[in-house]
Amino acid sequence: MSLTHHHADLGDVQLHYVTAGAGAPVVLLHGWPQTWFMWRDVIPLLAPHFSLIAPDMRGLGDSSRPEAGYDKMTVARDIAALMDQLGHGQFRVVAHDWGGPVAFALAAQFPDRVLSMAIFDAPVLGDGGPIEHHSRWHFGFHGLPDLPEALTQGREELYLRFFYRFGGATPDAISEAAQAEYVRAYAQPGAMTAGFNYYRAVPQDIADNTAFRAAGRWLDMPILVYGGDPNTRGRGMTALDSWSRVGRNVTGGVAEKCGHWIPEERPDFVADEVRRHFDRA
Repeated sequence: MSLTHHHADLGDVQLHYVTAGAGAPVVLLHGWPQTWFMWRDVIPLLAPHFSLIAPDMRGLGDSSRPEAGYDKMTVARDIAALMDQLGHGQFRVVAHDWGGPVAFALAAQFPDRVLSMAIFDAPVLGDGGPIEHHSRWHFGFHGLPDLPEALTQGREELYLRFFYRFGGATPDAISEAAQAEYVRAYAQPGAMTAGFNYYRAVPQDIADNTAFRAAGRWLDMPILVYGGDPNTRGRGMTALDSWSRVGRNVTGGVAEKCGHWIPEERPDFVADEVRRHFDRA
């Protein structure tokens, strides 16, 4: 199984993405502070069955870093444009962390194109539920102007490695090689700001998703949602509850023996569940 790296010029942004496999198209959406590389152990398991496209989202990894456009509706349109370029009119989506809100925005804007989705440890902002940030302290900090950059500049490795150690069931839930790759990506000029901009766009995301619900709209495609074990810093059932407020066909539960980093902690589980879900759908 070989990975191929590409760049797509979408106008105001250039996306780096990786492809592998053959079959029905599936796009893999990463979270923060990660890149496409978070799917490295899932890709070999899914590549015999699907044509996989794993982009670095706008501003992150080795994609370009526009000053604006970090609301999830815009980020989702990047993904739709990339799939257009690749000739994929319809496709399936697997997403983790910030990839989850992007997946929601993608399905909300292009419901006829997104056939099915699998979401790991990510809620929908503006879902109408009682907890908007799901008790994550860094949402508020990252949303502040300028201060996060001032405190993390030159200390990117120290700051990021805290999240990698703290977010999983064990401190080594993310391998040393993966941590080093993520630090490389986020230490590039402008990368931390781009990451923080995903959080700074949260008020717009909430407004957009609230408008979706207020219009009486629902997601009708089959959606699988797993939260990580809440005893090891996963979101537990709150992830499934969140998506159930916006989707009519939502199933899932809690991924045991892992925290927030489900695809990296249990890639076999993720691949098996994704295959079963897409086969059923």
